[in-house]
Amino acid sequence: MHPPSLDSPTRPPTYRATLAAALFCVPSLLLLVLVELEWGPLISLDKGIARTTHRWALADPEMTRASRILTDWVWDPWTMRALCAVVVIWLMARGARWLALWVAGACLVASVLQQSLKAAVDRPRPVWQDPVDFAHYAAFPSGHAMTAAVVCGLLLWLLRLYGVGPVPWRVAVVLATLSVAGVGATRVWLGVHWPSDVLGGWLLGALTVALAIATYAYGPGRRPGSGLDRPSAPPEESSP
Repeated sequence: MHPPSLDSPTRPPTYRATLAAALFCVPSLLLLVLVELEWGPLISLDKGIARTTHRWALADPEMTRASRILTDWVWDPWTMRALCAVVVIWLMARGARWLALWVAGACLVASVLQQSLKAAVDRPRPVWQDPVDFAHYAAFPSGHAMTAAVVCGLLLWLLRLYGVGPVPWRVAVVLATLSVAGVGATRVWLGVHWPSDVLGGWLLGALTVALAIATYAYGPGRRPGSGLDRPSAPPEESSP
């Protein structure tokens, strides 16, 4: 059997993505409702964690400086979107136009959803007498956390589609996990988000990726002769 071509991604079954979307939808909606209702135990937990991490940030200026660099440059939403744009251009150049449009569309939907929820919930950010960093606009969900989850999730999906080898796959999983977890930690460390803002960003990002994967199989790129994605060649049968 020949390995999948870089120009011809495989198309695995989508039932797992559909199940994942259903599973991520429930906690995402539940957290959104609890934040909107300002549920007491959640607010108390948020404040307790935020106060603790703020004390740590004040006591460790080197870690705080490193967190600002990571969150403002390495894991900034615009850095993530630029990475996604490069991948979209690469897919277009390879002829996988429908897949490229699907990835770009998923990122756009995530951005619209994120900004819409921020405006609708309008949750205030933490306020400190001695802040170590500043951020603007509403708090829920964390845009940094959601964007990182969406972009990293989509890139991992693409690697699976193209049948990447085990070593690059493990490296990609480690880098993606580090990026998604790390950006969330920096937002709480710097005192610009409540922990539930970050959790909401992660959940909504994962939900967006799961929906993108689950619905990709039903797009026009699946129709024979559409010319948008070339289907992978069937495996050759070995002679007896």
